Parts: sequence; C-alpha cells; structure tokens
Amino acid sequence: MKRRETKYGLLLLFILLFGHPVLKAQNSAVFNSPIESTLVPDSQAVHRPSENLFVIRNIFIVGNRKTRADVILRELPFKQGDKFLLQEIVSKFQLGREQLLNTSLFNDAIVALKSFEGYNVDVLVEVKERWYLFPLPYFKPVDRNFNQWLVEQKASLQRVNYGVKVLYNNVTGRNDKLRLWFITGYTHQFSFGYDRLYIDKALKWGMDVQFAAGKTREVNYNTINNVQAFVKDSNQYLKSFLDATFELTYRKAIKTRHRFGIGYHVQNIEDTIAKLNPSYYPAGRTQVSYPEFFYTMNYFDEDYIPYPTKGYAAELTFSKKGFNSVINSWQLSIQGSANWHLRPKTYLNLRSFASIKLPFDQPFFNRGLLGYGDIFMQGYEYYVIDGVAGGYLKAGLTKELISVYGNFLKRQRNQPVRIPLRVFAKIFGNAGYVYNPQPGNNSLENRMLYSAGAGIDILTYYDFTLKLEFTFNQLGKNGLFLHQMSNF
Repeated sequence: MKRRETKYGLLLLFILLFGHPVLKAQNSAVFNSPIESTLVPDSQAVHRPSENLFVIRNIFIVGNRKTRADVILRELPFKQGDKFLLQEIVSKFQLGREQLLNTSLFNDAIVALKSFEGYNVDVLVEVKERWYLFPLPYFKPVDRNFNQWLVEQKASLQRVNYGVKVLYNNVTGRNDKLRLWFITGYTHQFSFGYDRLYIDKALKWGMDVQFAAGKTREVNYNTINNVQAFVKDSNQYLKSFLDATFELTYRKAIKTRHRFGIGYHVQNIEDTIAKLNPSYYPAGRTQVSYPEFFYTMNYFDEDYIPYPTKGYAAELTFSKKGFNSVINSWQLSIQGSANWHLRPKTYLNLRSFASIKLPFDQPFFNRGLLGYGDIFMQGYEYYVIDGVAGGYLKAGLTKELISVYGNFLKRQRNQPVRIPLRVFAKIFGNAGYVYNPQPGNNSLENRMLYSAGAGIDILTYYDFTLKLEFTFNQLGKNGLFLHQMSNF
C-alpha cells in the first residue's frame, strides 16, 4: 500500500514541477479495475490554481458485494469536488484506509490513485469484505477471567455456560449487527440485540436495541478478602433478571459518536441471598426494578482500534439509575487512551479510567468497580475491588517483533486470503485507587495499588488478539495471565 502511494505521489509531483497543467494520462489505472475510467474533456478540466490544488473528480469503489457504497463513502475523509494540495493526498488516502478497517467490515482496504487528468484526480477504493454470518457454538467459563476459572475453580465444567450464538454483521449492507444468544449450563439466558448504525439518508442517526433475560443457580453474594464469594443451590435458581435498553446514536462527522439511551431493569433473588448479605439490595429486599437513562460520547482517532499504535481515544458515560430511595444512583465514568510512535516499530501507550457513583451509600450489587469485564488492573486478575469512586492509569512500551502476511485459503476468482500475524513484546506498569466507605474485610480498597510486568501480544485474522502477560503486584504475588479479545 505504502509503495503504491509513494510511487504515484512522486509521479504527481513530477508532473506538477515539469508537466503542462492539461497534460493527460489516459487510463493510467493503478489496478486492473472492471470499472472504466471516465475522463472529462479538455474544456471541463480544472485549470491550474495558484496554490496547485488537485480536485477529487470521481471515486470508484470495487469489492463491495454487500456493503453499500454510501457506507464506504461515509468513512472517507474526502468527497467528490474536494480540493487538496499534493502533499495532502497521500495522507488522506492513508486516513481513509484506516477508517475503513476500523469499521470491522473488511479484511483489507486500499485507497489510492486510479487515474488523473491535469489537476483532476480519480480515486479507487478497493475493499475485501469479511464473512459476516457466524452461527457458532458457545462455550465460556462464567468466571471473570480465564486464570480464575483455570486455577481457582480448577477448570470446573459446572462453571461453564454453553449454547448457541448467532452473530450476523452487516445484515443489510449498512454496517448493522444482529445478535442472538441461547445459553444454558451455569446460566440460562436468552438475549437479542440489533445495532443499526444509520437509519437516515444523511447517515448521521442510528439506533441500538438490546434485550436479555435469564436465571442462574449460583450468585456472587459478597466480596470477602478481595475475592468474590459465591453461593449455589442445585435445586433452585437463586437469581433472575430482565434487561431492556434502547439507544439513539448520532455521528455528525467521523471520529465522534453520541449515544442517548433509556433502559429498564428487573432483578429478583431468593431469601438465601438476602440473609447472607442484607445489603445486596437496599434494606434486605429480594426484588428491585428501576429505569435507567444514560448518555455516552465516544471519540476515536486511532490507526487501528483493536490494537492502536498511534492516535487518541476517549469515552465519557453519564447515567442515572432509579428515582427513589430504593435505587438512586448517579454515575460518571471516563476512559481515555493515547498512543505514540517513538521510533520505527516502537510505541508508547497510556490508558486511563475513572468513575464516581453518587450518593456513596450504594447497595452491594451496584458497588463493583475494578476487576469486572474489561475494567481491571494487570496483576490483580484474581481479585475484585468494589467501591464508589476510583480509577487507574496504565503505561506500556511496545516493540513490534513480527509483521507478516500469509496467503492460505483460496477465494473466488483465485484471490488468496491474506492472514496477518503480528507479534509485539511489551513492558507495562499500573497504578490505581478505589474508595469504598464500606470496605468490610477487604484490604485492597482505600489504598494505592501498583503492578508491573512484561508480555507478548499476538494479533491475527478478524482482529483476534491474544495477550500473554507475566505480572507482579505490591502484594508480592506474581503469575502468568492470559487475555484474549475478538469479535466473537
């Protein structure tokens, strides 16, 4: 990609310096495109302006068998009729490629010069679409991470959810997503989700609908000595839940998206849970139901969202749960990341998270802070840290060791599938703090926490990332931890 951009950037520079402004390059295609190049006659050619601007005359798109052309054009940082200086064109092409890959619709994308005539420029966008429909078996431990299930629970199959999930991306060609989950085992759950990025002709407004209902025989009823305490009853379900949310999304430009949502939640527990922890729900209750309103702002300006090495990202979420003495919670959470190239194949990254819940007197089910989902400190994977305010800062130094592409399976038209393999070595450090006015016998709250370590990150097909990390913390504990991220 870069060699092509450099080649044609130099060609344009040569013509600019030595050629006549109406010199033609008939059918000088970068690719053997099935689309014929349509060039305007001399009388319509753009005359050479004093600042030597090139005009985007046509944008040709190939390879999009399902994805609508307007969805692809939406991600490009230019449109027909835009004018740029020569030195801006290559950077616009590279930015357009990054934006297309960050949609997770394509395995590869190329944005490059197709042909030019005088100062009219034709652009070719070539994409290789992914496979979008995945009916998959589901098998996943219910514990917070793989290490906890493997070491603490001794890989017990009784702590596993299994079933079927259907992932259907790009359902209508508009980058919409359909999710259906049928889960049994440790938890019985059905969930449905449909996320449509655009519902208007201007491609600015979208919507997201989510519904989930389920029940489980085992419940995390408390946190004791910094770890989750569970109770299980093989004769009855101890907890049931129902969650429904609806969002409207707004994306005026490319980098920022706003989400406005409303939800409704119902939870029930058996008396066993209320007796073990009277503060699980307020005042020893066994049932709560409450509405939720929330707003989320996402900002992404990164080269590759699944594993960024350059750029910035931020997310701000504000939510209100409940409107009475039973459930009354205001929450503000902020996440941010920054990535810099220090030298070739060497990168510095910072990650941060902060959250606060008001009032500070919250029931147990709403006090989880660090150690849940993707919000955790490296080196504390075996622990949870509950509280109403806190956060962390992570810093890492990464060196790319391997970056190769292998051509394996054959697709239609004898086009090979390019499977990437990238391997990074890294060192990292974490610092964090959580405030909890009701710490009980948990020692990790209301104190500074630190950890550090080194590891290997492996990236491959469909944004799959595997992380192997050796970490030690201030408690004198160390270990090898495994993390994986994927679209599945």
